[in-house]
Amino acid sequence: MSEIKDFIDKNSPRFLDELFTLLRIPSVSSQQEHREDMYTCARQYVVSLMEAGADKAQIYPTTGHPVVYAEKIIDPGKPTVLVYGHYDVQPVDPIELWKSPPFEPEIRDGAIYGRGADDDKGQSFMHVKAFEYLVSRNELPCNVKFLIEGEEEIGSPSLGAWARENKDMLACDVMLVSDTTMISEDVPSINTGMRGLAYLEVKVTGPDKDLHSGHYGGAIANPINVLCSMIARLIDEKGRITVKGFYDDVVELSAEDRALLGRAPFDPEHFKKSIGVSDLAGEEGYSTLERTGIRPCLDVNGIWGGYTGEGAKTVLPSYAKAKISMRLVPNQDHKKISRLFASHFTSLAPSGVKVEVQEHHGGQGFLAPISSPVYQAAAKAVGQVYGVDPVPSRGGGSIPILAELEGILNAPPLLMGFGLERDTIHSPNESYLLSQFYRGIESIVLFYKYYTK
Repeated sequence: MSEIKDFIDKNSPRFLDELFTLLRIPSVSSQQEHREDMYTCARQYVVSLMEAGADKAQIYPTTGHPVVYAEKIIDPGKPTVLVYGHYDVQPVDPIELWKSPPFEPEIRDGAIYGRGADDDKGQSFMHVKAFEYLVSRNELPCNVKFLIEGEEEIGSPSLGAWARENKDMLACDVMLVSDTTMISEDVPSINTGMRGLAYLEVKVTGPDKDLHSGHYGGAIANPINVLCSMIARLIDEKGRITVKGFYDDVVELSAEDRALLGRAPFDPEHFKKSIGVSDLAGEEGYSTLERTGIRPCLDVNGIWGGYTGEGAKTVLPSYAKAKISMRLVPNQDHKKISRLFASHFTSLAPSGVKVEVQEHHGGQGFLAPISSPVYQAAAKAVGQVYGVDPVPSRGGGSIPILAELEGILNAPPLLMGFGLERDTIHSPNESYLLSQFYRGIESIVLFYKYYTK
């Protein structure tokens, strides 16, 4: 442990300088204006991986943004770990809420602030530095491959097909992923599963043009009014989703499993205070942690229509739109759920309007058994670094591509994340504690040692 810490202490200024180089690149995968930035960021990862000791590292084109692949094969007969991460980031809006420019990273109060600081440049870069430590000391105990993609934030639409075409190159025994959160600095945890995702956009159209609200108000269906009414009927008074067939494939956890997951400490008052709400809500009969980990949910992520500019413009809009996400639990198929939603949502529309449902992206959820040797190696590593055994937890977020990669490569994912809720990923002022960044490097180094024993 002291040798790893000495390595980190000695090299931390360089580590941060290299990480900040990545963070300054606005690799926003969802915005066309940043397409060249995606290649710039991919090239920088190639540089970092080669300098860390990879035998080869190169950029591979896909039908979308490019993939970075690197490897160091020390012995074909030894186990192979595939490190998965992503270099794309979320958009920065609303920009006015950032205390410092999102692509000009800086350190404040012991944390790195900037878009991608946690999700996922900071976390994926820990693996590069842990790899560098092991290679520099000739202590790498197994083969290591890196797969760093540029489309995770938009659902990885190109990676599945590319992985199928290159599955022999990607062959591995386990996928090691740091793109998740821990319960807290004092209560480390390891994710044993994540929810899947179905993400759609809906449109309700009424008249063929915007109309004067005085001349036509009260005579026709207002698309915004209709859309709001339809959305309100998607969840009942008990917090359950009303889409017909939605819960058909949901597996109820046993009392024993719920008790095990319930070991995770949770303070409702602190939780409410941390996000500025006065009360909590959700599906009846489940705790807050269960609602965000083992139960599915439906949320409106954006809604718009009509006039939203400065001042007044009294119109009835021609159409209204909303973006809707459904977080799914293992066994729920995102394509089936999308079909069920489209059918149900359309059935809620009154006459006089037209409804369109567009599927954007989705992915399956998955589970990883805590009894597996891979999980046990990670738990031992994290426990040694933090001084307390990690708690198994279930992640509420989604990494849609992981279940698909697991099927393609026949290798389980291990979610060894070091982010914290305080990092506010996807929001303004995203951050990543330096202490978590350094502890992550230590834990990853120890994982490799314990995994191969």
